[in-house]
Amino acid sequence: MFSFELKRELEFANLRESFFQAVSNSSWANESYLVASEISKDEEFRDELRRLVGSFGIGIIELDITDPDSSSIIFPAKQKEYLDWETMNKLAEMNSDFRDFLQSVRKDLSNKETRKERYNEVLSREKLVKIISKKK
Repeated sequence: MFSFELKRELEFANLRESFFQAVSNSSWANESYLVASEISKDEEFRDELRRLVGSFGIGIIELDITDPDSSSIIFPAKQKEYLDWETMNKLAEMNSDFRDFLQSVRKDLSNKETRKERYNEVLSREKLVKIISKKK
């Protein structure tokens, strides 16, 4: 299972807050990513990103909002072999959407069949670009 924390931009001014939101909100997943459409190219900033990724295992994705297929993984996430069920159960108690999501996943796994209508629609490239463009 993957977790993504989305931000418009990532730079020194919001790095710590954004990164630790990703750590906090995604500790339960097998792989976790911090995603932004604008990521600072500053060498010192990239060194700090590299250090944080190495320490916490959260990956970094640069989202290309005009061509999502051209988005790139700047730093890959560290894959965890096991899910953190204790955290997932706590989050499910606090958030009914997350609880419903987990119940859908559990049903699909036990039935060995994915019921796509239980999940958000996977948008076409064109629909995705249109939505992203509206929110700019």
